[in-house]
Amino acid sequence: MRKQKLFSFINIMGLTIGITCCLMIFLFILNECSYDNFHSKGKDIYRVYRVAKINGEKTDIPYLSPSYSTALLNDYPEDILKAVRVMPDNDLIRYGNTAFNEQKIYLADSNFFQLFDFPLLQGNPATVLSQPSNIVLTASTAKKYFGTDDPIGKILKFNEKMEFRVAGIAKDVPLNSHLNFDFVVPISNWRNEDWFKNWNNNSLFVYVQLNPSISPASLTAKFPRFMDKYMGDIYKEIGFKMGLMIKPLRQIYFEEASPFDHIKHGNQKMVYLFMSIAVLILIIACINFMNLSTAKAADRSKEVGLRKVLGAERKQLMGQFIAESILYAALATLLAILLLQLLMPAYNRILGYELPAYWSNPWLYLCMLGIILVVGLLAGSYPAFLLSSFKPIESLKGKMKAGKQGAFFRKVLVIFQFGISVLLIVSITIIVSQLQYVKSRDLGFNKAQSMIVKLDNNSIWDKKTAFKIELQHNSQVESVSLMSGEPGGFHDFHSFETEANPNEKQLFNTEFADFEFVKTLDLHLIAGRDFSASFPTDSAEAVLINRTAAVKMGYTPEQAIGKWMKDAISDKNRRKIIGVVENYHYASLKEPIGPLVISNHEDRRLALIRLKPGNLATAINIVGKSYEHYAANYPFEFSFLDYKLNQLYQSEIKQETIFSIFSIIAIVIACLGLFGLTAFTALKRKKEIGVRKVLGSSNLNIVTLLSKDMLQPVLIGTLLAFPIGYYAMTKWLQQFAYKIDIVWWMFALAGFLAILIALITVGFQAIKAAVANPVENLRTE
Repeated sequence: MRKQKLFSFINIMGLTIGITCCLMIFLFILNECSYDNFHSKGKDIYRVYRVAKINGEKTDIPYLSPSYSTALLNDYPEDILKAVRVMPDNDLIRYGNTAFNEQKIYLADSNFFQLFDFPLLQGNPATVLSQPSNIVLTASTAKKYFGTDDPIGKILKFNEKMEFRVAGIAKDVPLNSHLNFDFVVPISNWRNEDWFKNWNNNSLFVYVQLNPSISPASLTAKFPRFMDKYMGDIYKEIGFKMGLMIKPLRQIYFEEASPFDHIKHGNQKMVYLFMSIAVLILIIACINFMNLSTAKAADRSKEVGLRKVLGAERKQLMGQFIAESILYAALATLLAILLLQLLMPAYNRILGYELPAYWSNPWLYLCMLGIILVVGLLAGSYPAFLLSSFKPIESLKGKMKAGKQGAFFRKVLVIFQFGISVLLIVSITIIVSQLQYVKSRDLGFNKAQSMIVKLDNNSIWDKKTAFKIELQHNSQVESVSLMSGEPGGFHDFHSFETEANPNEKQLFNTEFADFEFVKTLDLHLIAGRDFSASFPTDSAEAVLINRTAAVKMGYTPEQAIGKWMKDAISDKNRRKIIGVVENYHYASLKEPIGPLVISNHEDRRLALIRLKPGNLATAINIVGKSYEHYAANYPFEFSFLDYKLNQLYQSEIKQETIFSIFSIIAIVIACLGLFGLTAFTALKRKKEIGVRKVLGSSNLNIVTLLSKDMLQPVLIGTLLAFPIGYYAMTKWLQQFAYKIDIVWWMFALAGFLAILIALITVGFQAIKAAVANPVENLRTE
């Protein structure tokens, strides 16, 4: 290391950067794969789902009505040991003058803390929710309301109507839990409400603990009879059936996120992607080590020859060289730990959350030990095999014959290195292009200056019409519509009878909205007319549909006007289609535009307020004052439609950011190796360069001579990466219903960047060698 400072630096830096990336990715994967593993009964806990076929695709819906839990326990007492209902809610919580609109409240059964291992700091898991008037808070929430005072026994006001006594304090919910709460309230307080007894009111999750002696498949086989028993008549009336199934607790986090499930979900593809990047980066770092070690084989040939003459066996020499590479790997791992500590705050910001403390995790130390051994063996095996194979006489005479083979092997490794680099550049280019396409695509509606205010409390709900009218009369407001779901948000699906197929019920997505819906979103009406106050019957007798719905019924938009359809779930009357709007993306671009029915029904969950261009801060303040006028006890909370739409692609945006960072790191490591190889080549050929210059070669000829050999494998690696990149990114784009075309310039750009980077790396050393004084190069020792 002292004799070869540059090569030692390049080896250690390459390995350090590679190992640091591996450790960062390992910590991310460790956290992702640990979700819900801390529950002692976890292997026997399952969540219950309804299963439907919507627009030809199977959809799993975890929201059930409260009645499912009781019926499952009653019907299968030998199969199901416990059942727990969990209903996510948001409510106003008040203690004295302190009040917050809390978003993470669970209404749950009394055995919630017996089924799930959320440790209680105060309170008994068996009794803490046994009284309807009890409430449990997390430790940080208790501190928010009570400071350093003992919270037990304190009274909290719930929506200004109910009062609850603090009976328990739970430890803050771990990061690796798909369930996340600040409060737990007994759901028994609502058992006499109409919605609680209605099998069609699907608003909560049901978790069951199975008897370990029964198989989930045997229980699932009984569910068709269960659904016929309790839902048969209802399904006959609405014209379609749904099934029932269960999924293991530990698989819930990696389920595909959907509008039907608002819990925290991970992305298993992202885990595999990161794992692949970690392996590729480590391989690139190992290739650097192997390349430089084999390139320097000639310098160590006399050492090997002398050791063999003095009695060293080949296995001893292989052990020595592998031990050297393990030493390099160990040193690089120590440096990687220091670098990891420095980079973790920035890494957490990129991830969007703070990874849990990892120094106490034994898996981290096993990972580091594994990296040292794998890197040591992988990076050191070929150099050890090559160096130990030298014949002592030829080595001592300096007549080695392994040069060409070693050079060929190094070129193969460079091809592999830059093939990976080009693959990463191609992937980044396509991912960025797709996300730009998603952000810039015409969605079919106007999302600008559109504010979303939820109607999520009784105060604003009861006065929603007055709230809307007041805003409409304000000069800062363009239009206001009350609706069941904003574009990109929740859209239910209902079963409809239609004039086109009166004997068959069809599923359509639904939007329940008022007469200003089309105006507020600035939708394009392609046939018929909009809802209008000039036609009082529109409230009960009219619907709008989109183009896809008309096509599904077998009509052109013009033919659909005047035809009737009837909502089999929530409407007694046939309604006439009065207008057809052009298709707009009411869901994510990952999904094709489905058939949509827009009806004037009383399901109102939010107000969409389109503000006029100008002073946005003033407009927000005006809406806030109006909200406070009608819901004085609740804090004014809002979001903007364009921000909500961007959230639909948050996972992909995060992939893009992290993928880009690690790809740049991989390219930097590859360039480090190429820099070292070029420096070594220039050093070994210095006498040849000196002779060529004396005989009249120009600096350009020398640069071309040195660059050609290095750039050839880079070019081959680039060409080999193209078909692999095309295949991989075609698969990635399949998750989007609307996607870009993969075009030639994306590959040309990746190839150009890779060759340019390599040319700059090689060119620096080549120019340095070309301008050197030939007299110095030809001087003998």
